[in-house]
Amino acid sequence: MPFDYSLDFRHVDFRQHPELYRVGKGEQGVLLVQPYKGEILPHWRFRTPELARESSDRIYGLFLDYLARQDFVGADMARKFLQMGFTRARRYANHRGGKKYVGPVPVAKRGQSGAHGRPELPRSPEDPEKAAAAAIFKARWDEAAAHPDYLAQKVRFQEQYGK
Repeated sequence: MPFDYSLDFRHVDFRQHPELYRVGKGEQGVLLVQPYKGEILPHWRFRTPELARESSDRIYGLFLDYLARQDFVGADMARKFLQMGFTRARRYANHRGGKKYVGPVPVAKRGQSGAHGRPELPRSPEDPEKAAAAAIFKARWDEAAAHPDYLAQKVRFQEQYGK
């Protein structure tokens, strides 16, 4: 099922109400779902390969902790932060300053992933430091996404909540 952007994210505690969580696609909800956003975001850094390694290791550690506690929503959010580390570092590797599109995000599309109708800016020469940071996050993201406990908990979650 698609990610539900209609929820009141300021007031929903997804640890207390996992039934409201939807996996969605890719990074959907990564900066909305609490308390996980507040627990993971302070550790998310990708400016240099050293920061990316430290950050991805810390977030992967949180991922493993969530799995050990059978907290699939937390594990999925940690996986999304690893994915976002890769995608944002790649964006900065390809676009100096991190701006990929022309103009602001339309108001109706803010906070959502997907089509937004804006043209893409031309690529800059690749930044090797950001490319290295992206590769570090990609390796951890792949490791998390293929983790047997994560995959088993995802199936159970989707069976339990139909999402």
